[in-house]
Amino acid sequence: MFRSRSKDEKAPTDKVTADLSTKQPRDPEAPKGRPTPKRSEAQTQRRRAATVPTDRKEAAKRQREARRSDLARQREALASGDERYLPARDKGPVRKFVRDFVDSRFAIAEFFLPMAVVILVLSLFGNANRSLQNISLLLWLGVIILIVIDSVGIWIRLRKQLNERFPNEPKRGAVAYGLMRTLQMRRLRLPKPQVKRGERP
Repeated sequence: MFRSRSKDEKAPTDKVTADLSTKQPRDPEAPKGRPTPKRSEAQTQRRRAATVPTDRKEAAKRQREARRSDLARQREALASGDERYLPARDKGPVRKFVRDFVDSRFAIAEFFLPMAVVILVLSLFGNANRSLQNISLLLWLGVIILIVIDSVGIWIRLRKQLNERFPNEPKRGAVAYGLMRTLQMRRLRLPKPQVKRGERP
């Protein structure tokens, strides 16, 4: 009746606080001191973990497959002119205009290889005939002079057109890119020509 109540009151209070602390729900996967990631972030992390190769051979194999698919896309783009998958040297509106400018004209340089073969055959026969050898030398000299004159004209016109159409775009190497394209026969050019001869870009 006259017992001290301090010990009896303390015991139930301690028991209640202990029960409350043990019964509070907590996500067992949530790290302490950091918010639980969103579902989209967690899915992205799981996807990355699934795609990361576990060994070096698997990584090399995947790199080869990726490189092969990129090259296949580039080949298709070179044939169709699809800007998305073209190599870096062929991308952009400036390079596309240069290609169209060159492809819409006849250039003497594109016939250089066939003419070189003809001149070579004449020079071989020229060993027996002095006049044929002289003709082949004159033809060779004439072809070189015509190519130089035609290339200078293309260089001047192309540079003028680029400055007018793309005043604020970087044009470094664009004219040289066009002149190199004139040296290729039209049917062998890559990316494939997208304009007809005489059709102005």
